[in-house]
Order: sequence, then structure tokens, then C-alpha cells
Amino acid sequence: MPTVLMIQHTPGGGPGRVGAWLREAGLDVRVLRPYEGEDLPGTLGGRPLVVLGGGYLPDDDERAPWLPATRALVRQALAGATPFLGICLGGQMLAQVAGGTVRPEHGRPEYGSIPIRLRPEAADDPLLHALGDTVPAIERHVDAITRLPPGAVWLASSEACPHQAFRVGARAWGAQFHPEAEASRIATWDRDRLAARGVDRDALRARAEADEGAMAAAWGEFTRRFAGVCMAGVPDGRA
Repeated sequence: MPTVLMIQHTPGGGPGRVGAWLREAGLDVRVLRPYEGEDLPGTLGGRPLVVLGGGYLPDDDERAPWLPATRALVRQALAGATPFLGICLGGQMLAQVAGGTVRPEHGRPEYGSIPIRLRPEAADDPLLHALGDTVPAIERHVDAITRLPPGAVWLASSEACPHQAFRVGARAWGAQFHPEAEASRIATWDRDRLAARGVDRDALRARAEADEGAMAAAWGEFTRRFAGVCMAGVPDGRA
């Protein structure tokens, strides 16, 4: 059974249903929690890598001293064409490591279920093809990718955040949104912090619950396709 390494940055930022979908597809998922003091491996050894989200910038090394080791693993994945999926912070890290730009507190923050518009380039992407023109996804970010890496394929956007999904090379994907998050997770978000930004948590959850079926269908398929890349290379000859 192939093993996927998954790096979790915060107690509340776990693998969620992405981890469950990968296991259902036949992968062994090893979740690493360096914020608890767990050491990250020095090498991937050919194992696919998933980097999850967290309330840090990709180079916020003082607050999260495991980030240099995480970036080193991302570089290894790129250099070896090892399957990689970066979610939120993980997607921003992929952008930065590959030569793009991430800015703190940039643009309009996004919270809750947000429509993600797939670009024409997604039609030939191994993970995003044929998911539909617009798919809802959970968002929770204030920082943003402002410039994609040279040569990256721009795959998706939203009204407030242009760079929602992209691919570097054939096997590395970055997503600003959270395919792993279910609507119920919104109940754990800090109500007062959201209110300070003019956001009502109950309204966020209600909208996300209405979109839950569409999110599960689309991002479940997205994750199963990534599992296929991990186990058998890029499917269907795409990319």
C-alpha cells in the first residue's frame, strides 16, 4: 500500500475528509504533526506529499520553526516530480518555493463556502477536468498568492482571490481553498474573530451546509484522482 506523507500545522487543521478519501482509494496516510514536536523526515523517499493549511505564511519560521523543513520537502517533491498537493498554506508554500509571491493580509478575506470558477486550462488537468464550471469550496484565508510561479498552469479563481488553484509541472498542485473541510468545521471557528471582520458564523455554516453535497461530490473526485496520480502516475495521459 503506497504511503502518503501529510503535514499538519495546527491542532484544528487536520486532514479531514481528504485523508479519508485517500485511504478509501487504497493509500496509507501518515499524518505528521511537527507543531507537537514530531520531526519531519529529511527525505520523501519517493512518497507523495500533502501539506495542509495553517495560520502562517510559508516563511513564518519564527512562529512555526518546522517550516524550513517543510519547504525542503516541497522542493524535493518538485525536483523529483513526486506527487504533491498543497492546501491553503500548503498551496501558498508551493507557489513561493517554485518562484511565485505570497503577500500577507492581501485583498478581501474569504470565509465559508465560496464559488470556485474553473478556468479553461482546467479542462485538461488530471484533477480538475470535468468537475463543472463553478464548484463551491470552503475558504478561510486573509493571505494570498499574488503571483504564480513561472510556467505554472493557472486552473481556478474566485471573485475575491484570483489564484485559487494551479499546477507546477505534471504532479504538483496548489489550492487556496479547503477540499478537506466539511460545513460542520465552521462551528469550531472563533465567532468573535469572525464578527470583528463583519462575518456571521451561523450564516457561513448555513450556506456551507446547503453546498455540502456539491462540495463532497467534486472534491471527493478531485482527491480520488490525486490518489490515482500517487499510485499509477498521471491518469489518462493528461498533463
